[in-house]
Amino acid sequence: MGGDGKVFNLAEVSEHNNAKDCWLVIGGKVYDVTKFLEDHPGGDEVLLSATGKDATDDFEDVGHSSTARAMMDEFFVGEIDSSTIPTKMQYTPPKQPHYNQDKTSEFIIKLLQFFVPLVILGVAIGIRFYTKAA
Repeated sequence: MGGDGKVFNLAEVSEHNNAKDCWLVIGGKVYDVTKFLEDHPGGDEVLLSATGKDATDDFEDVGHSSTARAMMDEFFVGEIDSSTIPTKMQYTPPKQPHYNQDKTSEFIIKLLQFFVPLVILGVAIGIRFYTKAA
């Protein structure tokens, strides 16, 4: 197709999101893959699901061959205005309280201080009833 150096924003590219008109953004370039939908080895659903966003990671994750990469030139229509693509956010895990081994040990000791006497009392009562019944 050969892009004329045209620059598209993501909103413009996102409008081309169906089987009759499908554009993708890969590596900062815009491709019209409408004619390739039926021939795509992964099926047309894969390409259609990648519209409206930067599909570079999706494309790279699959590990396309050099032949597939060479084919892209015939579908090129222009460049993407990178300022219209949302930046990826760095994942920061939520803050969690510091694990304090001493507090855990204290809790276990208090738990044992409560339950051990109950168990001893239960055993003593059980023995008393058992010896009375015999």
